[in-house]
Amino acid sequence: MATFLGLDIGTSSVKALLLDAAQRPLAVGSAALEVSRPQPLWSEQDPADWWAATQAAVAEVRAAAPEAWRALAGIGLSGQMHGATLLDDAGRVLRPAILWNDGRSGAECAELTRSVPDLTARAGNIAMPGFTAPKLLWVRKHQHEIFAATRKVLLPKDYVRFLMTGAMVSDMSDASGTLWLDVAARDWDEALLAATGLDRSHMPALVEGSAVSALLSAELAAQWGVARVPVAGGGGDNAASAVGIGAVRAGEGFLSLGTSGVVFAVTDRFIAAPERTLHAFCHALPGRWHGMSVILSAAAALSWVAELVGTSDIAALLLRVAAWADTPGARRQAPIFLPYLNGERTPHNDPQASGMFAGLRAGHGAEAVVYAVLEGVAFALADGIDVLRAAGAELQTCRLVGGGARSRFWGQMLADVLAVPLTLPEGAETGAAHGAARLAMLAAGAGDEASVCTAPAVRETFHPDAVAAELYAPRLARFRALYRAERSARG
Repeated sequence: MATFLGLDIGTSSVKALLLDAAQRPLAVGSAALEVSRPQPLWSEQDPADWWAATQAAVAEVRAAAPEAWRALAGIGLSGQMHGATLLDDAGRVLRPAILWNDGRSGAECAELTRSVPDLTARAGNIAMPGFTAPKLLWVRKHQHEIFAATRKVLLPKDYVRFLMTGAMVSDMSDASGTLWLDVAARDWDEALLAATGLDRSHMPALVEGSAVSALLSAELAAQWGVARVPVAGGGGDNAASAVGIGAVRAGEGFLSLGTSGVVFAVTDRFIAAPERTLHAFCHALPGRWHGMSVILSAAAALSWVAELVGTSDIAALLLRVAAWADTPGARRQAPIFLPYLNGERTPHNDPQASGMFAGLRAGHGAEAVVYAVLEGVAFALADGIDVLRAAGAELQTCRLVGGGARSRFWGQMLADVLAVPLTLPEGAETGAAHGAARLAMLAAGAGDEASVCTAPAVRETFHPDAVAAELYAPRLARFRALYRAERSARG
């Protein structure tokens, strides 16, 4: 019996999942991580904490399934993207890693855009503080000695790989989020590297996510009580999640209703719309890319309004909203809500955008207000779908995942507004660790894409309703006009 380990190096925790060859979960482990914010806009972690959490999560898996663990045949890695881990010539960490949600490098983004006028054509993305390259410009400017000592820059999961194997390797999907990769060519871009004072020698080698990146080191294999198994290239968290739910062919994708909202669409060619803040990345599998639109408040907006109306029972609240929405004329008379509680990403790239209700009346109660929030999130996601379609990514099938996916009412609303059938998967096969384990299977030769990267069983499908879409259309137009007016008023 061969088994496969998926490791997800997240921001809040490291998760480990052990699967058998039939992809049945045998054991899980996790260990929490803390984020350090020593100054405003800063977000950092000590890479040593990733390794300690990895060891703890693996120990939990080993203890839960010792016999299955000894049959380990491959390891896959997923992780938080964009984090800058700086190593010296001996492989020692030079400073805490600067994370994806660190905002200190705004000025460096502007500098990078000026110094490389064709940056968006090269990278397929605009310069944002979340990406890795501006972080290195900040270090170069403010921490000269550290920058001078830097010999390698690794992403979080790739630092864990280095400690597991001794090899400095990344995969195409994770590398896409650095702003150093020519995403279309799936290779480092020397002009982008030079603009940050780096060259290819500072970068890890690149492999596809389903390829072997290295073997587990002899020392760690002995410590863990396993063979020197292959470690797959792996993937960034969203790409690995897509592999985990079988979104691997052009036209497939997922909509994640987490704190933020993500629409992920697989393509068989490079697509880009940087001017509309579409993220254009390589997929974790060869010959595929993905477009990704992001809104910053999805389920977070629902949590916010639930607290505002004084309830912690969101499921019961949504049932009340659904009943209210079925009363004649209720939806047409509901307020319009802009869900930009934390600014917005796609398509506006507007950190100053704010939440807003319009059309409130004295007769509106909690149900109307909550309905407006659900609808506003759906409208914001519709903007992202429009960007994807305009760039050439047409979703034929879309899985609905994340905490917000538990509401049938919201699921149907989203299908109607987005004009896309949404399938609700069965089970818990939607995590990045599951995708990482699948990549491990592919790297170890335990099946091909068709047999490994299957879609989970469907619990329910929400089909778009043309009548409902007609009701939403004028409200969506008003939603968009409201944002334009608000932005114009800000000057």
